[in-house]
Amino acid sequence: MKKITVLLSLFILTSCAELQTIASQFPQGVTDAEISSGLRQALQFGIEKEVIKLGEDDGFFSNELVRIGLPPELQKVDRTLRDVGLDALADEGLRVLNRAAEDAVSEAIPVFADAVKGITFADARNILMGGENAATLYLSNRTKQELYNRFNPIISNSLDKVGATKVWKNIIERYNSLPLSSDVNPDLPDYVTNEALDGVFVMIAKEEKEIRSNISARTTDLLRRVFAVQDR
Repeated sequence: MKKITVLLSLFILTSCAELQTIASQFPQGVTDAEISSGLRQALQFGIEKEVIKLGEDDGFFSNELVRIGLPPELQKVDRTLRDVGLDALADEGLRVLNRAAEDAVSEAIPVFADAVKGITFADARNILMGGENAATLYLSNRTKQELYNRFNPIISNSLDKVGATKVWKNIIERYNSLPLSSDVNPDLPDYVTNEALDGVFVMIAKEEKEIRSNISARTTDLLRRVFAVQDR
């Protein structure tokens, strides 16, 4: 049973002795070090099981949870191109954005693996007794800016590598040349980077939720011991 909200309230209202009594309800022998290791293992499984798939062909494009759509300023471009019969060009533009994310994720996975190490003993029990994606949120809050800084150059290179820059240059030039259209010039590397990062954390959260809610998904002794604590 999740008790983190109750514990926070009792911290203010009860004595130290009462808090010690509450703390003793945790199973004996499950240490903060084990909880930290268990949470890291759960996140690592999310990376290995779910995120690596994103780096495969159509890993983003075929996954409805994380498929990268168009930013608002390009949605009108897409509609306009389709209205004038350029559906194939519009379809290609959407696919290459996802291709860039797929290409970048495979190169950036070590960044996410290193970031998992950021969970501290002090935060471990709060994360464990938090919501179904508490560990993923912790990881995102602590690392997303750093990950963006490291991920963005990879995305920029990937956009060139998969031909997205050329495709979208052509699309935007065609659109901007149409009568009654207002010029657009989106920052595609920034947009795709943020969308790709969001997709990565969505997939990590998916695996965390599975481990938290499905005992059979706890495939190691450590995961079984640690997540038994949050089941109470």
